[in-house]
Amino acid sequence: MKLYINNPKEDWIADRLKKEWIEYNPKANKSSLFNSKIVWLMSPWTWEKIPKTYLKNKKVLCTIHHIDEDKFKDSVKKNFYLRDSYVDEYHVISSGTKDALSKLVDKPITKIPWWANNNLWFHIEKKDELRLKYNFSLDDYLIGSFQRDTEGNDMISPKLSKGPDRFIEIVKSLNKKKSNLVVVLAGKRRNYLVNKLQENKINFRYFEMVSFSELNELYNILNLYIVSSRVEGGPQSIVEASLCKTPIISTDVGIASEILSKESIFEMDSFSAAKPNVEFAHNMSLKYTIPDGFDKFNKLIEKIYEN
Repeated sequence: MKLYINNPKEDWIADRLKKEWIEYNPKANKSSLFNSKIVWLMSPWTWEKIPKTYLKNKKVLCTIHHIDEDKFKDSVKKNFYLRDSYVDEYHVISSGTKDALSKLVDKPITKIPWWANNNLWFHIEKKDELRLKYNFSLDDYLIGSFQRDTEGNDMISPKLSKGPDRFIEIVKSLNKKKSNLVVVLAGKRRNYLVNKLQENKINFRYFEMVSFSELNELYNILNLYIVSSRVEGGPQSIVEASLCKTPIISTDVGIASEILSKESIFEMDSFSAAKPNVEFAHNMSLKYTIPDGFDKFNKLIEKIYEN
């Protein structure tokens, strides 16, 4: 089977997933595109890079991470159906994406959340030492957000599907109650939130380029991680934070309902009532760790191969 992903220099989630699939999954087929029977489009937009002759002669599994209905029109819609003409089966991460996709296609759709690499994401006991390492006070109330929040086309506009405007509203509310609040940002395209935090004079620290080891440590020093998205396929931050035993609350998107307790999932008009349930989330996240997290994917690929 040939995995097709984004350009590795983009540092996108599928790049890491491909590496983990090959490194940790003993059943992974590492055939070249020419010798493989199945092509897995882990990043669906990469289909245009593949000669159409090969797509016609292979079984094509395509992962749809999420469908943003506000953006599903014109060229996006046209490209979707052009690709669909080559796809034999779809994979989605969450029930919401499966429901949305089933309205667009009549091909088989399998829902399997991504596996989680417990070699990268894990709980660390010595929180005080970590805080001192990153120059935080032991008394700081640290709120984390490690997801992109800004559109790449202008690096200014909010990526509304990720809900950064909602995140700011929550943080503004909490900042009135906690004088020691500090927002911890990581990752690329954080321009919108950086500007809004500065505008509202809210303390923050931005770690733009960090290693996975450092990101795991940042998860471990947080008092709270907030997912405020409107649309999500995952996000992986839900399972990553949960594996680190980081207190987390989220809107009801992506895999949130499969990992978090009901009390940890919020609507915007009642976000203040949401309560992290660390042990519940941690226990649920363990179901997706490697190598067991590969099992359902292996079975799906075996089924496609045999048909």
